[in-house]
Amino acid sequence: MSQSSPQALLFDLDGTLVDTAPDLAMATNRLRQLHGQEALPYPRIRAQVSNGGSALVTLALGLEPSHPDHAAARQTLLDFYAEAVADHSQVFPPLDRLLLHWSDRSRPWGIVTNKPRLYAEPLVEALGLQPGALLCADDLPHKKPHPEPLLEAARRLSVTPQECWYLGDHVRDMQAARAAGMTAIAVGYGYIAEEDDIRQWPADRWFDTAEAVVEALSLP
Repeated sequence: MSQSSPQALLFDLDGTLVDTAPDLAMATNRLRQLHGQEALPYPRIRAQVSNGGSALVTLALGLEPSHPDHAAARQTLLDFYAEAVADHSQVFPPLDRLLLHWSDRSRPWGIVTNKPRLYAEPLVEALGLQPGALLCADDLPHKKPHPEPLLEAARRLSVTPQECWYLGDHVRDMQAARAAGMTAIAVGYGYIAEEDDIRQWPADRWFDTAEAVVEALSLP
């Protein structure tokens, strides 16, 4: 298959397929409130979402991962998040229409995320998504940027890696896709740090908007 004609789509979850930042921002600011601190501006939190819970704890409280209080604070943040994992999260429009279009034509698609299954699965279910494969951070011995979860997703979808597009909003997503032999698609509408330039990532194609992704994947 050519890069312009994938047989299967694989998505990173946070910042690529689903806008989860609103719920993660609420959990982050609840953690700050617990420690008597004022809420952070939403854009500051949004830029760190793809870096995971530890990065949000560091942003919220200034505690580096080596700090003795970091692990407990991270668990508190995740507990807050688990209470409202899909209150304000939504599929980035118009990717919701793309998935309907794709599924109607019996094209396989899946999700490969570094989010633990404890949070990813309820989110996917709450949004009514039905991926043919869902690979989470704790499903396999390795997670992205290792290619193993992407390769396992392709196996579950019964396609070759070369037939897949993998879409992501972080350089590790591109590294994983390249290592797996998939077409690496960088998206710029997700949780991109101010200092990052997605066109410096080792991708095959770059899209600044979800609309551009949908346009490129329009089926006859």
